[in-house]
Amino acid sequence: MPGRTLTKAVLAATAAVTLAACATTSLQSTWKDPTAAPLDLKGKKVVALVVTDEEALRYATEEEAVREITAHGAIGVPAYRLLPQAQIRDKERARAIFEQEGIEAVVVVRQVAKEKALSGSFWGSPGYSSFWGPGFWGGGFGGDGYLRTDTILIVETLVYSLQQNKLVWASQSQTMNPTQVGSFIRELGKTLGTEMEKQGLL
Repeated sequence: MPGRTLTKAVLAATAAVTLAACATTSLQSTWKDPTAAPLDLKGKKVVALVVTDEEALRYATEEEAVREITAHGAIGVPAYRLLPQAQIRDKERARAIFEQEGIEAVVVVRQVAKEKALSGSFWGSPGYSSFWGPGFWGGGFGGDGYLRTDTILIVETLVYSLQQNKLVWASQSQTMNPTQVGSFIRELGKTLGTEMEKQGLL
């Protein structure tokens, strides 16, 4: 029994470490308008706008996006400095302010989904499909199976050219198991910044 208890403890610890280490962001899909004129945003003002009702999250994410935009040669401007939360839905005010400030483009970021996914040893695994198979008889009585719940955040990013008045680029990214808001925001910002530069947007 001590050996089995130790095995269970090791499995649990391994699962916990794996879960903590799995916070990774990857782009799942991208789209670029083939009819859009090339953007030259070096030295131009680009607004970062995060769509959320949580002000603190909006401010932090816009600031991180601005750091990435500026690091790639444009002049990043967080939208909250131009449009406070109470005015964020006022389209005419936003248009007037953006025109007055000489904004060339807007990068919009918003969460579109938050999902849960189960993985590990459970009854749906192929190894359990036969009663006489090795899956059930080899592990079903041992009790060493485990379930892990992964959190998946799906974020949409839209890049608008105000000069052309059109959407020029869009993407959906997926982040697995974000454990801390700060690290999640930084990782998302770096992933998007790198891809936008690669696409000639920054």
